[in-house]
Amino acid sequence: MTKTQQQSATVSLAKTLSNRDVLALGFGAMIGFGWVVLTKGWLLEAGPGGASLAFLVGGVIMAFVGLVYAELTSAMPKAGGSHNFILRARGPRGAFIGSWGFIGGYVTIIAFEAVAVPNTVEYIWPNINHIPLWTIAGFEVSLTWALIGVVTAAVLTWINIRGTKIAGMVQTFVVLFLLLVGIMLITGAFTGGEARNLEPMFTPGVGGFFAVMIAVPFLFVGFDVIPQSAEEANVPPRQVGRLVVISVIMATVWYVGVIFTSALGLSAEQLEGSHLATADAVFNMFNSQAAANVLIAGGLAGILTTWNSLLIGASRMIYALSRTGMLPRRLSKLHPKYKTPVNALLLLGVISSIAPFFGTALLDWMVESGSPMIVITYMLVSMSFLILRRREPAMERPLRVGGKGRGGEVIGWFSVVLTVALLLQYLPGMPAQLGWQPWVIFLAWWLAGAFFYFRIPKGIRAGEDVEERLERALQERERQRITSTRVEKH
Repeated sequence: MTKTQQQSATVSLAKTLSNRDVLALGFGAMIGFGWVVLTKGWLLEAGPGGASLAFLVGGVIMAFVGLVYAELTSAMPKAGGSHNFILRARGPRGAFIGSWGFIGGYVTIIAFEAVAVPNTVEYIWPNINHIPLWTIAGFEVSLTWALIGVVTAAVLTWINIRGTKIAGMVQTFVVLFLLLVGIMLITGAFTGGEARNLEPMFTPGVGGFFAVMIAVPFLFVGFDVIPQSAEEANVPPRQVGRLVVISVIMATVWYVGVIFTSALGLSAEQLEGSHLATADAVFNMFNSQAAANVLIAGGLAGILTTWNSLLIGASRMIYALSRTGMLPRRLSKLHPKYKTPVNALLLLGVISSIAPFFGTALLDWMVESGSPMIVITYMLVSMSFLILRRREPAMERPLRVGGKGRGGEVIGWFSVVLTVALLLQYLPGMPAQLGWQPWVIFLAWWLAGAFFYFRIPKGIRAGEDVEERLERALQERERQRITSTRVEKH
């Protein structure tokens, strides 16, 4: 047994997450701030019926991907989730591509949330901008504004270093607050909503429908946090897989509910003049600014749940890559007391702290550059699902989607086709084509990844023992490097 394997046998991630914690991580990660700031656009572009239909269709797409994840997570409940699935099916280099894409997508969303926090606080307390620093893309960044994001980043990083159980408890509490906000929306719709505000239910044409649906991958990012943290779940593997699908269903219900309750609270004229449609709808339904502020607080809670979940997911993915030698070993260091990947979390905390100093222009750039990165990983995981179904039919699968026959492969093919279709939407000339700034971020991330990619040894086949064979190849390369250095010195 190698030194690294010995360390892995004695020091491992702590199993502290309950059923409730795991579900709160997945659901909370998907409910960010988009439901507060984007609802107006959804209603104007597609109408309440069209927007809801787009989310239902998008939810079905994500459910297919979720089913693929559910089976693979139950079969391989290890930290890193997607990394382990692709590693076993496609080998080290394929696994690195999928994992690097996921980390990039998570990092962009973490940076997005770090900017969204001060942006949200400013809605409630407008006079927070003091000590101007510089202007980026027309937005003047002030020190006090940026420090709100920095302090939040420091607190969330500290919570996550202290342990996944504490992070999970915080997540559960904030998700419960979000659900109370949801109850408030439903209550307001019944007591102060107007059915005539739902007209027109659908806008003419299908352009609005697609304009809403292409946002779904970004808004549903988060269920995949469950596989990333599966090694820390004190839950049977079969149940972990089920929670993936349940979290996707819950998020779909949430978004459709927000669309309809917001539409019921605003007339066509009020919607046109609205700044934050959901908050303005709550104000109308309750005739109370305090109620609208509670809704904004719910949006802030959504930011924190997403940020917290993705800190967990991204740090475990970095840990998994580092543990298999694809990233510097120091990033797999676990805290001696809390058994959390402390160095990976500190790295993400630094990135989170820098992001607010780029202002609100970073919001759109991060969303647009991160979404295709994550869809690339979804596609590779779906392909890995099909490969493992064919290559390893006897693999233990506590949760086998599609039953004992070929139904699971049909689900896998649907997932592949749908993720490829989503990826094509971001190319030039397509409805969701990226601007030049997101492309710069996207390409810069992959160029950085190329440095590590080409350091991975060639010729290591995929399979059950791929991690051990990769470890031996890395050790052999290190021995050759040391020997070569000694020869050169003499």
